[in-house]
Amino acid sequence: MATTSVTKTKKTTKTKKRKTRTNKKKLVIVESPAKAKTIQKYLGSTYKVVASKGHVRDLPKSRMGVDIGDDFKPDYISIRGKGDVIKMLKSEAKKSKMIYLASDPDREGEAIAWHVSHVLNLDVNDQNRVVFNEITKDTVKDAFKHPRTIDMNLVDAQQARRVLDRLVGYSISPLLWKKVKKGLSAGRVQSVALWLVIDRERQIRKFEPEEYWTIDSEFKSGRSKFKASFYGLNGKKTKLANNDDVQKVLKKIDSKGDFDVNKVTKKERRRQPNPPFTTSTLQQDANRKLNFKTGRTMMAAQQLYEGINIGREGSQGLITYMRTDSTRISSIAKHEATTFLHEKYGAEYSANKPIKGKMPEGAQDAHEAVRPTSVHRTPASIKQYLSKDQYKLYNLIWSRFVASQMTPAIMDTETVTIEQNGVTYRANGSKMKFEGFLKVYSNGKEKDNILPDLNRGDTVKLAKNNPDQHFTQPPARYTEANLIKTLEENGVGRPSTYSPTLGTIQKRYYVKLVGKRFEPTELGEIVNKIIEEYFPDIVNVDFTADVEGKLDEIEEAKEKWVEVVDHFYQPFSKEVDHAEKLMEDVQIKDELAGFNCEICGAPMVVKMGKYGKFYACSRFPDCRNTQAIVKEIGVTCPKCKKGQVIECKTKKNRLFYGCSRYPECDFVSWDKPIGRDCPKCGHFLVEKKVRGGMQVICPNGDYKEDIQK
Repeated sequence: MATTSVTKTKKTTKTKKRKTRTNKKKLVIVESPAKAKTIQKYLGSTYKVVASKGHVRDLPKSRMGVDIGDDFKPDYISIRGKGDVIKMLKSEAKKSKMIYLASDPDREGEAIAWHVSHVLNLDVNDQNRVVFNEITKDTVKDAFKHPRTIDMNLVDAQQARRVLDRLVGYSISPLLWKKVKKGLSAGRVQSVALWLVIDRERQIRKFEPEEYWTIDSEFKSGRSKFKASFYGLNGKKTKLANNDDVQKVLKKIDSKGDFDVNKVTKKERRRQPNPPFTTSTLQQDANRKLNFKTGRTMMAAQQLYEGINIGREGSQGLITYMRTDSTRISSIAKHEATTFLHEKYGAEYSANKPIKGKMPEGAQDAHEAVRPTSVHRTPASIKQYLSKDQYKLYNLIWSRFVASQMTPAIMDTETVTIEQNGVTYRANGSKMKFEGFLKVYSNGKEKDNILPDLNRGDTVKLAKNNPDQHFTQPPARYTEANLIKTLEENGVGRPSTYSPTLGTIQKRYYVKLVGKRFEPTELGEIVNKIIEEYFPDIVNVDFTADVEGKLDEIEEAKEKWVEVVDHFYQPFSKEVDHAEKLMEDVQIKDELAGFNCEICGAPMVVKMGKYGKFYACSRFPDCRNTQAIVKEIGVTCPKCKKGQVIECKTKKNRLFYGCSRYPECDFVSWDKPIGRDCPKCGHFLVEKKVRGGMQVICPNGDYKEDIQK
């Protein structure tokens, strides 16, 4: 009996062991918890999906972390605060029968996979790397059927960028700290971005406006009126430089006489749709059309890519990978779009040969364009599941993609040439003949301008002449969209770098956004001047673009990363030594505020801070008294009727308006008071920004009026 009992126990133990072995799951490691949640749903219970929450290893913050004497060997350490994550990854790895690394399909994602494999002591030659361009069930499942080894060319390209940026940042920044002030920094791409902003400012300062005039007129043909503009004299285009030129033209005109219609040209114009979004064009359009900053755009795009719970379908990745410089579209996506367009709008709206975007120089074309994972998920059908930002961005991406697969818009255009005594006017008209892609992707500016039915030999009458003086304008300051476009056109940076670059130059207070446009600060100009003088290659657009090209060649196995870094570092290190010896201390002189400190009586001075200038005691650090620099707007406080309304800022640098007598008076308003009361309810009126301009409104909704800005 005892023997039988022992035998049964052994059998039970073996069965338990077998069950334990068979119950081991396959571990999948991604970057974010949201992505992990979506992929877990697709893969089922035999897999366990966990998140590394980004990088697990990086260069140390407290020192260079690059051994220049040993082929620029990076000294990677575990990132502070990631101890629990690393512990969890190791624990899960021990319990798993297979480990897959499924981070994003780009250089950064490849580097994350490599770092995770190092932490878990995995063999880099194992076929455990899984990549997918969109997080949909079929794509993800198919990707796990074709795992590959970690692509060390991608890793080396990312590693070269990281080392180059560390060499630049940790060589120049200490000099700026020492010679100018603490907290400053310099970097390869951010220095070029700053230089572009300052170079534009120099052009604006040097600009000398030139006078010119136009004559916009109104003509009558029977009962119809239409507009035409002065073109030239005796059939030749003529510039009007001043009022004398205008008067010479006006003297030639018989305002009561007939004008002859000399020429009527009718044409059909086709307007082609734009290709689908790349990272850069997505950021630009989101900035122009949605007023999104690049960081806001990329955050919403990341959420759409990683997965959103959309009701019965559960968590779904709604767009393809959002870091790409390619406009390529898969054949499956094209076929789906064609089917959708035939069903929704009709065959005449579906392009036989959709527009192909021109690839920018140096584009990697590693992924598709940014597009919806399913064109059948229309923005309206999933709006209830999306936040406001997610919906706006998804609508933009969906519309742009669908439009790219549609036929051109067709317009009938007409140009009418009118003449009297050698004075020529031209009138331009247009009428939409076929909407094409504009049916889904219109900016609202396409309006018909229909001219009367005119033929050569007809005569028309002059109704009104309107000469107008103008002056040429300087080049406009960069918006976020313009600056990203310029960086891309010059080959500086890559899709993943634009957002952090623009964020850094604002965070360091090298530039500030004034009315959506970048202006350099005094601090930014000081830093740029130093870098221009001592490190000219760093702000040389062509040089920086060439470095980006070399990084691409590392990815393509055409260059070795150590040699690329060494080729850059040898001349750069000499520039650093030269700057160390010759750079003089830069004194940012404190401007006297004109009043004394109320605490110690010493003079107050104007200091430069993170968000601009402020008042501080000249005896700092012995006296730490500070005051905000307030700007009065010329309006008496509508609450206490004693203080002045001043501009104030929150901790997050958001502008609001308050009373100068605070805390005695607690008046605050997000909108700017204008010093008048509502004629209906007596509440103070405010100035508010609306689409198309500015309005004066009553916060109670009883009154509004348009104003010109």
